[in-house]
Amino acid sequence: MGAIERSGYRFVPEFSVIQQNGAIHVYNKNKFIEEIHFDFTGKYPEMDQIEELVDEYCEQHNL
Repeated sequence: MGAIERSGYRFVPEFSVIQQNGAIHVYNKNKFIEEIHFDFTGKYPEMDQIEELVDEYCEQHNL
């Protein structure tokens, strides 16, 4: 899974298959802003789940 870019922000997902959790690291102009934590089931998180979290973040922060 690659990074997602929206409104000048970059969202970089990372996850652990063993622990079934992950985080999306949020950057603006290469400056780390925060992490969005999530859980998932299966071998990998669904890309739709990642995009939904990014969309929610953008809506909450008016991006």
